[in-house]
Amino acid sequence: MKKILTILILVTLLLSCNSKKEDNLKEVSIILDWYPNAVHSFLYTAVEKGYFKDEGIKLNIIYPSSPSDSLTLPAAKKADIGISYLNSVIMARANENVPIKSFGAILQRSVNTVISLKEKNITSPKDFQNKIAGTSGGILSETYLKSMMISQNLDPNSLKITDVGFELLTSMITNQVDFTIGNMINHEVPVIKEKGIDINYFLIDNFGIPQAYELILVANDELLNQNKDTYTKVLKAMQKGFEDVKNNPSESLNLLLSKQAVDQFPLSETVEKESLEILLPIMETPQNKFLTQTKKVWENNVNWLYENGIIQKKLPAENFIYQF
Repeated sequence: MKKILTILILVTLLLSCNSKKEDNLKEVSIILDWYPNAVHSFLYTAVEKGYFKDEGIKLNIIYPSSPSDSLTLPAAKKADIGISYLNSVIMARANENVPIKSFGAILQRSVNTVISLKEKNITSPKDFQNKIAGTSGGILSETYLKSMMISQNLDPNSLKITDVGFELLTSMITNQVDFTIGNMINHEVPVIKEKGIDINYFLIDNFGIPQAYELILVANDELLNQNKDTYTKVLKAMQKGFEDVKNNPSESLNLLLSKQAVDQFPLSETVEKESLEILLPIMETPQNKFLTQTKKVWENNVNWLYENGIIQKKLPAENFIYQF
């Protein structure tokens, strides 16, 4: 009985200590760009391996209810961190003076991809003439297409552009359009391949579009200044998670699949496996470590957006990035 009592006391003390440790963690919220998928593997790995807890942080992962949430909620201090897009930050800051900055780049280049059925023989912007392009709407996609054609000395007015909403793949497969832009090479390409459909595809930043960080970590200016130490710890935990993804991608993929939003966005293991294989060389390159970013990339995109009339004024890179 004495041994049993001693064990019970030890268990109680252990649980109490763990509870106190949990109580002392600083809560940090992050809102995703979309439902969990391969690009978020580093995040879920870091959570499951306890890397955030090691830094004294309890990370709360939030799914967005609309595409703009990951930018607008952090800007309004309703979330500590958002996963957003470089051009979205530039437009929000330059045109509306939204108090938001990037403090880390998840992908070192854009994954925006043009996809077409193999039979259409569209392998570069040179094949855009007299074709119909499908987009999800917005001035950016239209400007991308025009810029790509101009880079090939073609008349952009020879291309018809139609808004197909979220039906990028469906509109292409059913021949409503000749090709679509706005697809992600790490998602739509593996998805359509899994369906056994032969396609051509290419990234847009090979044709007159500047290199851009596809996904970035953003936060409110004031919060970044007030909680610099916390954000530094967040980056440290994320980096550890990414190292594990690199060293054991299959383990990280299994962790992700166990956390998928099955009801809203069920994942295919085949698609996510190929997606992660595509993403890893883009998340970190021989020249750029994971989560690093440079002023030059931001300046190039500011110039491009200004020259194409998408932003009303040029601002220095320091207005868009937070450096620790």
